[in-house]
Parts: sequence; structure tokens; C-alpha cells
Amino acid sequence: MSRIVGIDLGTTNSLVAFVDDRTGLPVVISNRDAHKLLPSIVSFTPDGLLVGEAARRQLARRPTDTVYSVKRLMGRGWDDVKDELRYLPFRVLPGEGVVKLAVGGREVTPPEVSAIVLKALKERAEAHFGETVEKAVVTVPAYFNDSQRQATKDAGRIAGLDVVPIVNEPTAASLAYGLDKRHTGLIAVYDLGGGTFDISILKVEDGVFQVLSTNGDTHLGGDD
Repeated sequence: MSRIVGIDLGTTNSLVAFVDDRTGLPVVISNRDAHKLLPSIVSFTPDGLLVGEAARRQLARRPTDTVYSVKRLMGRGWDDVKDELRYLPFRVLPGEGVVKLAVGGREVTPPEVSAIVLKALKERAEAHFGETVEKAVVTVPAYFNDSQRQATKDAGRIAGLDVVPIVNEPTAASLAYGLDKRHTGLIAVYDLGGGTFDISILKVEDGVFQVLSTNGDTHLGGDD
């Protein structure tokens, strides 16, 4: 069976991890500089694409061609995001169903930008294992609708990854704390992230999680 990695595709930072077969514990994969977090930023420069920390350094130099917080645009149409565009220095255009970004002299979709981040994480994992990585579990906010979840899967496909399941972020957090071992109960998960501050109420029964409710402020995160 091919190896499966776990990816947190975040608004401000992303990371890739795996479960150590010896300990059963998750391990976050670092880059060559021992950095575990990859800034979720992509810059379209005349010399090519930059991603992560290199792209972050372009925010002041090339703000109109450097994309950040693209997670907030995933799977969303013009009417959904038009009131938010005044906060973004890069151009966002109406598209067919979903918006497009005009950066670096080209038009790209939010999944295409996210795919660049995912591909960088994929390459990081492949360098660590010394083998090709083709499958990943990717987390999304519990409030993501079907269109946003599909956009995340599309980003994985573009990056060369088969997104085996999409997992709700509060469910992933609960699993990380071993709360699936509880036979039954209610769990409250607070998430102060890059894009949002939200709370989700989960029910666990026989190791299976069900998101009962989620709410929060989608503009009260680290980016704000």
C-alpha cells in the first residue's frame, strides 16, 4: 500500500506530517532549514514561482503578484467575496462560477494557487521518504461547503495528490488528542487560526465523530 501523508492546508501556514510506524505518533516533516511551517503564500515573479518564505519576502516588493489567504477564496463566487476584495492587494476577477486571480500577467484559480502550496509540501515529503508520495489526507474547516471541499480536492489533483478523504479540522484536532478513544460524549473545539476564530461542537460515539454545529468569525484570525 502506498504511503499516505496528512496535510493541514492553512490560511497563513501549511504543513505535512505522517504517522511514525514505531511509535504510532504523528511527526511533522521539516524542510532543509528545519522549518516545519510553510507559509501559504505564492508569488508570481518574472523569474518564476516562489512559494513559502521566499514568497513572503515578496509581499512588500510585489504585492499585486503575491497571493496570500487564498483559502478564503476557495470554491467561492464573485458575489461571495466581492465585499472582501478591498483587503487584498492582488486583482480578483469574476470567473465562471468561481473567481479568478490576475497575477504575474496570467489568470489563475484559487485551487491552482493552493496546488502550488500542496506541491511544495508533497516534494518536502518525498525528499524525506526518498520515494514518491501520491496520497494525502487534507483538512478543511468544518464550515466549508461542498464547493469549497471540491475546490480543495481539485487543488490536490492539480498538485499530483489523490486526496483520499477530506477531514474536518475540529475532527482532526480531536483525533490528535486521542478523543476517539472515548465511547461517547460531546467535545468543544476552539480554533484560533490564520483566517478564523471559530468553535465546533462534536459528538463522538464508538470512535466516530459527528460535527453537530460550528460558528465563528471568518475575519478574526492571524491574518487580521
